[in-house]
Amino acid sequence: MDLEFGNYRLKRAERQLLGPQGPVELSARSFDILAMLLDRPNEVIGKTELFDAVWPGVVVEENTLQVHISALRKLLSAEMIATVHGRGYKYAGPKPFAATADATASSRPSIAILPFDNMSGDPEQDYFSDGITEDIIAELGKFKEFLVIARNSSFQFRGKGKDVAEVAKKLGVQYVVDGSVRKIDNRVRITVQLTDASSMAHIWGERYDRELDDIFAIQDEITQMIAARLARQTRTAIASRARSRPTDNMSAYEFYLRALQLAAVYDTVLEAEPFLRQAVKLDPRFAAAYAMLSFVESIKYYWDYNNPGHLHSGLEIARTALGLDPDEAYGHLATGFAHLYLRQFRQAEISLDRAVALNPNDPFILSIRAIFLNHTDRPEQGLDEITEAQRRDPYAVGWYDDFRGVLLTTAGRYREAADCYAKVVTVTPWSLIRLVVCHSELGEIKQAQDVLAKVKAHYRGLSLDQIIDTEVDFYQDATVCVRYRAILERIDDQE
Repeated sequence: MDLEFGNYRLKRAERQLLGPQGPVELSARSFDILAMLLDRPNEVIGKTELFDAVWPGVVVEENTLQVHISALRKLLSAEMIATVHGRGYKYAGPKPFAATADATASSRPSIAILPFDNMSGDPEQDYFSDGITEDIIAELGKFKEFLVIARNSSFQFRGKGKDVAEVAKKLGVQYVVDGSVRKIDNRVRITVQLTDASSMAHIWGERYDRELDDIFAIQDEITQMIAARLARQTRTAIASRARSRPTDNMSAYEFYLRALQLAAVYDTVLEAEPFLRQAVKLDPRFAAAYAMLSFVESIKYYWDYNNPGHLHSGLEIARTALGLDPDEAYGHLATGFAHLYLRQFRQAEISLDRAVALNPNDPFILSIRAIFLNHTDRPEQGLDEITEAQRRDPYAVGWYDDFRGVLLTTAGRYREAADCYAKVVTVTPWSLIRLVVCHSELGEIKQAQDVLAKVKAHYRGLSLDQIIDTEVDFYQDATVCVRYRAILERIDDQE
């Protein structure tokens, strides 16, 4: 949520401060401090709390905080940040309020990058052409000026003749990119074209014949050319965003591409781990592989809520990734996810906002932030986030209805939540518990009892209290869990 205060606007997702004269240069740490102060206006925030939130797990000198406070006072009016001696700091400027959404958001060009055809004649090489496509999707997704359809939805159109007009209609995009990859020994040929689906005009195309070691340069060139063409459709000029090579070890890169193919699907995400571990073993400075590994390690917690060790090890791997490259979005995602389920909500918000700022088109990042908003008593905002995620990945069947059901339950919109769960083929245990709550609050006691029986059958051997602790007790506001527990116990007693 963006905040306006005085003549300033704090844009969270973009991690940007706008002033009367336009963007204000602000360091990442100063941004986090300002955001924390604005969230709690006129409240004194202690130095220890600021250190824990802005430098989690890092030992810094006492005067470091003072340096950032001084920098903020120079950029803003000095009286906006007050020192409360012996206690900490507080925001004391004009009252901040939620900013209205930008009216220009819907004017962004939308684009789908279809899976590049594998022309190598070897089905085992699909991972390579898929990986090239995913890398381009990820790089283009970092441009806030575009709405980029995610991998899962784009890949629904693999091998279906690629009728560009039909694909564009189904995905609701203006532009489509398609191409092919032929990998033979240490040579690679990539063809790519960009099409305006409304007029079927061929905007740009190119063929690359290079050594395999040049693959990253090819990806950068493709990304930049697409961005340059689409920039004409936006008001914002596209700056050069060339990236450094993610690795010089092509064997490590191929392991990484295999992992991406697996990590993109919920049912196979854990199978990506051995490939990622092999990638970082071959190149211990491969930041992107470490970042994806930290995500895979953290998300194991979804399968094993009773083991917070996955969260702690995910944090450690994320620190390694971000130490190598502070702009790895999935390193920030893993960090935010871990802090959320460790109930360190402020640290989670900082990391998840940073992940969104680095890749505002990644639907999984948006979805995890939606769950964070749910757990911090902002379900309506979370619903907006899920809508944004689904716009980018409309073919993630079941995922959105499951998450949306959780958010609607928290919002007290029980009928809508029950309708969401009805669309899900296999309702997850955490949603089954909420479906019990929905039926109970709607007066549908028999249905609530039937669903609770399914929950208890899934967790055979656990008491109802243990089940609730496992699946529900993640809310910042403890009264939410208390209320759910009372409802579930009442339904259990009526059986």
